[in-house]
This record gives sequence, C-alpha cells and structure tokens, in this order.
Amino acid sequence: MTRHFDAIVIGTGQAGPALAARLAAAGKTVAIFERHLVGGTCVNTGCMPTKTMVASAYAAHIARRGSDFGVLTGPISIDMARVHERTSRVAGNARDRDRAWLEGLPGCTLVFGHARFTAPGTIAVGTEEFTADRIFINVGGRAFIPDMPGVGDVGLLTNSSLLALTTVPDHLVVIGGSYVGLEFAQAFRRFGAKVTVVEKGPRLISREDEQVSQAVRSILEAEGIAVRTQAECIRFAPADQSIRVGLSCTDGEPDLLASHVLMAVGRIPNTDDLGLDKAGIETDARGYIVVNDRLETSAPGVWALGDCNGKGAFTHTSYNDFEIVAENLLDGADRKVSDRIACYALYTDPPLGRVGLSAGQAAAAGRAVRIGRRPMSRVGRAVEKDESLGFMEIVVDAATDEILGGTILGTSGDEAIHSILDMMANGATADRLRRTVHIHPTVSELIPTIAGSLE
Repeated sequence: MTRHFDAIVIGTGQAGPALAARLAAAGKTVAIFERHLVGGTCVNTGCMPTKTMVASAYAAHIARRGSDFGVLTGPISIDMARVHERTSRVAGNARDRDRAWLEGLPGCTLVFGHARFTAPGTIAVGTEEFTADRIFINVGGRAFIPDMPGVGDVGLLTNSSLLALTTVPDHLVVIGGSYVGLEFAQAFRRFGAKVTVVEKGPRLISREDEQVSQAVRSILEAEGIAVRTQAECIRFAPADQSIRVGLSCTDGEPDLLASHVLMAVGRIPNTDDLGLDKAGIETDARGYIVVNDRLETSAPGVWALGDCNGKGAFTHTSYNDFEIVAENLLDGADRKVSDRIACYALYTDPPLGRVGLSAGQAAAAGRAVRIGRRPMSRVGRAVEKDESLGFMEIVVDAATDEILGGTILGTSGDEAIHSILDMMANGATADRLRRTVHIHPTVSELIPTIAGSLE
C-alpha cells in the first residue's frame, strides 16, 4: 500500500517536529517517522539527561564544600540509582510530552519504524510505502567507535549507555579529551569514581585556544582527575573483571586498569541505512548529507537538517535549520546557514561559553585584533559565589571595532556569553558594548568593562 503526503519528515529530533508542526499549520499533510524514541539525541541521550546528571554532580560538589560557606555538613554519599532515576524521569517526561504533542497535531501522522528510501520521493517503512512532494531528513547521529585494537573484546560505554549506570564506577577511563568526555569525566569524579581522561592529541579540547585547554585541564586535575595526553597507542584487553587500557608504546606508563571505559571520540551521522543512493542524495566521505546554504540536498525536493548534514552538532543549530527551511518555504524568506554565528558551550564546572572567533582563530585568519581579558578572580559575582576559576575574553577587529568573538570560561559563562552574541548578531561595535549598562552584581556586567580595555 502506498500513502501520499504533502511532506515527509524522517526523524523527531529538534528540527523535525517543529517543521512538521509548521507545515501542518500551513495546511499541509505531513507524515513524520521515528525508528526509536521521539525527541532525538537532545531529549533522550544528550542535553536533557546529561545536564540533569551534571546538576546532581554539582550538588554533590557543593555539599562537600559546605564548610567553605559556613555550612557544616557530615560526609555525603551518592545514591547512583536515584541519580539515574532522576535523569531518566526528566528525559522521559520530555519525550512523553513531545510524543503526545506530535500525535495530537492536526494534519500530522506519526509513524514508528525504520524509514528508508526505495526511489526518489518514495519512503518505505516495513511493508508500507509513502510518497511526498517534499522530504526532510532529520536523523541525527551516534557515537563513533573507532577501530582500535581490542575494541571488540571488551565492553565499552558510549554517551548513551553510560547514562544507564546505577552504580558508581570504581575507575572510569574516558577515551577522548573533548566536550562530551570532559563533562562525563567531571560528573563521575564528583560522584566518587576514580577518573582518567585519555587523549591521543597533545592537549584537551584542541579546537579551543591553548589558554582555554590548559585552564580546563588545571580545573579537572585540581578535582583529582588524571589526564593522559599524547596517548598514541590506545588499545584494550580483558583483565579478569577489569579492562586493560593501553596508552603508550614508548613513553610513560604503558597501560592502566579500568572498571569502565567510555568511548567519546566523536560522532557519526545516522545516514548509512537510509537508502540515500536510491534517491540520488549525495553524502561526503564521513557520511554527512551534502547540503547547500539553504539546506537543500543534491536530490530535488529533499532537505537535510540537524546533525546529519555536518553544518552543526548542537540542538540550537538543528532548531535553526528548521527556522531556515520553514521561513524559506512558507514565508518567502531567503535565510542561509552561513548567516548564523557559531556559538556553543562546554558544560563542565565552570562552563565554557564560546561565540565567533577565538583570539587564536582570528590570528590564524590573518585578522589584526585587539583583545580584552579579565580573570574571573576579578569578577565580583564570581568571588561572592567562591567560584572564581577561569577568565573572560573578547576579540575585536583592530581596524573596524567589529566584535569578532568571545570566550567566557567561568561561572555562568554559558549564559553571559549571549550578551556578546547578541551584540554581534546586531552588528554592534565594541564601543557600543562598552557604553551599555549591565546589572550589578552579575558576571555579565564585566563584559562592557573588558570591551573598554582592549589591547
């Protein structure tokens, strides 16, 4: 049996459901497919559960520091089963709300099953076929498991399976010193696990400037997390009830024993089993769907949104993809991916908020810049909270006074960075930011100050 719709959406992550709702509200008939859980990565294995877990870890950290604030407490303990229950409940409630919303949308049909192309404009789910004039792919991504020696001989965790733990690991080894790995490393250290971060490269979060990398490493090491960089010979082998993790073939301790190993070395798109070739949809060497600046694929009438198009790996970029496509199709707009300003956060404690170019990136691009910096130890709000680690920085074009980017590694950095982002989005200069009055006492109030002290 073949069913025809005006539009088909494959995947229920952050872009798909919002787009389905917009199309349905415009009078279109829409079918939206989901092979597993409504909500995508963010709701089920990403933002919501991980930040819920990070919040529990932060509560444990503050409880241990009670005496620093004049609050006397006894020894604390961690009930990991309750942490898991809370994490699952928060994610589950969001997933249930999303599903109920989609099922109740007039003009929208939610179909569970593995959707795959059988021909241009034709999708099969089980024994049923569906056709549509327009098709939108929003299938997200998953953890990448590299072909390292012994990978198939031991049980490795990913960001998804780690969330299912109901006991604290004795020794968690995190393979990968980047964003996902570092968030989990700090959280489980605060739950009481011994934690080692293993990074093949010379430093952590190598996408960031070295000043940020070193500061984050110092923060983690101060909490008792061991960091091993330049681990050029990573390998695995069973060792009784443990996992032997090989680190080096030349320098330093050659290996260590772990009770659990988290593989956090990147992600790959969920595009390998969609039958994209049958629809003439081009992918790149890594499996990402090739799209233009308006998110159109190589196949007429097909768009790709979210993590699977390689244009962003965040919930906010996925949702922005929806806005671009919806406004271009329904409102006569001409929005483009290249219009948005890169921004993201690392949710360690303190968090890292980033927008635009860092000082190092600006220099690499040949830009002559002025830079404003201030350590968080000189930010009153941070000192009052006794959370004064990190620094803030703003990067400005030396000739035009254009704000090129900002970095805030410090308490509330993930929130405060938006004052720089909003100024950039509205084309404001650093001098305009300098003359803006911010509320005292806040972290954000120092941003105009550093905009006025550029060197």
